[in-house]
Amino acid sequence: MDRNFYSGFAQRARDLADKADPFTRKRLLDLAAGCDAKAGQPSTASRSIERPVPWTAVPVSRRGEA
Repeated sequence: MDRNFYSGFAQRARDLADKADPFTRKRLLDLAAGCDAKAGQPSTASRSIERPVPWTAVPVSRRGEA
């Protein structure tokens, strides 16, 4: 299967999720995220994750210590 197949399938799952009940919506969006991963695209979940502590916030003396 190629990238276009997974991308198209993910979009169809999202389109169906817009019209589905909450339980089915969650399942369809999970399916779409899995298809995005197979297509080589970052999932919507990974796009919304933020780094908890910016690297610049770590004191210089602590960098590189294990």
